[in-house]
Amino acid sequence: MSSVVTLVGNPREGSRTRTVAVAAAETLGRRIGYDDPPEVVDLAALAPHLPAPAASPQVEVALELVRGAGVLVVASPTYKATYTGLLKVFLDRLPGGALTGTVALPLLVMGDPRHALAVEIHLRPVLVELGALVPTPGLALAEAEIPALDARLGPWADRVAPQVTAALRETLGQGAQA
Repeated sequence: MSSVVTLVGNPREGSRTRTVAVAAAETLGRRIGYDDPPEVVDLAALAPHLPAPAASPQVEVALELVRGAGVLVVASPTYKATYTGLLKVFLDRLPGGALTGTVALPLLVMGDPRHALAVEIHLRPVLVELGALVPTPGLALAEAEIPALDARLGPWADRVAPQVTAALRETLGQGAQA
């Protein structure tokens, strides 16, 4: 089974975005038969190294982990109706096609439900541009929903797990043909 990796684009360590993203990855992972906890790339810890012209060893390890994911949950808080600049800086370090063979799930945590479309309009396209297969609508979760997170994530994972499983089979089949 492929690895499940969570990429967290919140600039604050220990953020609610990280809590939601890890819970989403764990819940989905269980539904697709992956019981190990997800690997987590928390960009808050890498923030001082990301703008440097040369990548640091920590950034290189994070990039490799993201490139090697079977399933990648990409999470960010919503700032001004889009994802964070920190996430953008990290994703810009990946060359085009770097996520080919990866099933990606965009996730945004938002303060206002009016930002719900940002997950589809802004985050999904950059993941597709990087080569990821994004088989399901992204998850937009309002901060007000966090106290009842399990009640929201269970039905979401039940709904997307069949699509993620089919996408994983498709990407594994393409790898076997190469």
